[in-house]
Amino acid sequence: RLRNAMKPHLVSLLKAGLSVVLDFPANTQTNREWMMSSIMESGASNQLHYLKVSDDVCKSRLRGRNAEGEHEFSTSDQQFEIITHYFSDPTADEGFNIVEYS
Repeated sequence: RLRNAMKPHLVSLLKAGLSVVLDFPANTQTNREWMMSSIMESGASNQLHYLKVSDDVCKSRLRGRNAEGEHEFSTSDQQFEIITHYFSDPTADEGFNIVEYS
């Protein structure tokens, strides 16, 4: 419902020439398809910033954030495995200008 409510506003901002940063998950092709549909409808250019690091690096950073205790949510290695099971790497044929960081 949130995507349906936001899309017309997002498209209008893009058509007006404004830059928009989406803090939505782009971890699956389905999620990225929604983003791309907004981009295509607006005619805007895009960049998809992709942090490509190993699961070991991600878990290490996650453990570090958990240890800091600065937020009420912490994730276990087991939860990380469940969450990342749904992840799919973005591919060039999805239409994004991918900016990859490793």
